[in-house]
Amino acid sequence: MTRFLLVFAILLSFAAPAHAASLEQELSTLQNDWSRVKYVVNNKQQKLIEIAKLETKAEGVTKAFPKSAEAKIWEAIILATHANITKGLAALPKVEKAKALLEESLKISPRAMEGAAHMTLASLYFQVPGWPVGFGSDKKAEDHFQKALAVSPENMDTNYWYGVYLLEQGRTADAITHLKKAKDAPIRKNRRIADEGRKAEIQFSLNKAFKENLKKPKGNE
Repeated sequence: MTRFLLVFAILLSFAAPAHAASLEQELSTLQNDWSRVKYVVNNKQQKLIEIAKLETKAEGVTKAFPKSAEAKIWEAIILATHANITKGLAALPKVEKAKALLEESLKISPRAMEGAAHMTLASLYFQVPGWPVGFGSDKKAEDHFQKALAVSPENMDTNYWYGVYLLEQGRTADAITHLKKAKDAPIRKNRRIADEGRKAEIQFSLNKAFKENLKKPKGNE
């Protein structure tokens, strides 16, 4: 009996890392597929087809790993991307589900993926319409952006989205500060497609911010 328990314990010790590795592999696949759909696929109809497939895949990963904050974050990101492509009222159920997933992930690990749950929630709060249509709230967006920055102040995505938010709020000088920080962030080897695509978005927003800043009289902010 003792020998059997020893063998069983050894088998479990091998099984645990394999389970962890499979989660890491699934997350890497979601990340790479999302990057390709968002930044490489140009045709809108093809984007919708592929993001729908990826959404189903992400849901499966979340179900397989219900205690993974990262799996919930990636499913939420994919849902939000699908909603952004779809647009309109038809997109609201997707952002509602994304919000719920992000809130669940925060209960597991608020620091997962450098505070990505806070950052993604913040971007949803400032892009989604407010009551009675949606849950949008500039106050909650600001709160989650600050929490995301507290976790990872140099993060490219967080500084980009906060810069976009600040620009929409008319806080141009602050927007430029964060967009510059996003621009200076290094491209990550494992996220080259996404980061290069993000860099183009950052430059677009930065150019817009510079133009807006020129229109403002000195001391206006």
